[in-house]
Amino acid sequence: MTERDSLIVVSGGMDSVTLLYDRKDSIALGVSFDYGSNHNAKEIPLAEMHCRRLGIPHITISLDFMHRYFKSSLLEGAEAIPEGHYEDENMKSTVVPFRNGIMLAIAAGMAESRGLTKVLIANHGGDHAIYPDCRPGFVSAMDAATQAGTYVGVRVVAPYTNITKTDIALRGKALGIDYAETWSCYKGGDRHCGRCGTCVERREALAGAGIEDTTQYDQ
Repeated sequence: MTERDSLIVVSGGMDSVTLLYDRKDSIALGVSFDYGSNHNAKEIPLAEMHCRRLGIPHITISLDFMHRYFKSSLLEGAEAIPEGHYEDENMKSTVVPFRNGIMLAIAAGMAESRGLTKVLIANHGGDHAIYPDCRPGFVSAMDAATQAGTYVGVRVVAPYTNITKTDIALRGKALGIDYAETWSCYKGGDRHCGRCGTCVERREALAGAGIEDTTQYDQ
């Protein structure tokens, strides 16, 4: 029987939900962070639902200071979110400075407090161009820091770092995940906008994996 030695940072998006099911037998706790983004209210209930379905305890932690003190279009309202592909220069405005570093630091402390030795995070290759705290060098540095800074030697485990979102969708397809039960859109409206970088990437990944896209888009 697989030991439940891991904590997962789970947002409720495609990537982290896939990792949740991918590693479900080793996960002891799911943690979501509410940092005041436009889409947290859409994502987090889905993260909680999937954890509950798998019998995995789930906690949501408020990081409201990020909304108050950090600058990012993700924190400024739906109208501030740029539209287009992630490769476009304007998508850099969606960076929340050092978001993953803050989340991983908290998650590592929570893991050690519970005798867990791994923190799972679902960053992927498509994030590298825009988000510095999703890149391989960052993951390696955080892994070294959490090992050095905890008695139990907590590891940061990011198995999707060098694969694409389409690869993740293919993994989810094999696991039988219904991606209609995930949220991507950064605008956080009643339905996916279909135009922001995350919506464009979602559409491309589902199409690339041969998955019928049942997401409700505004257009």
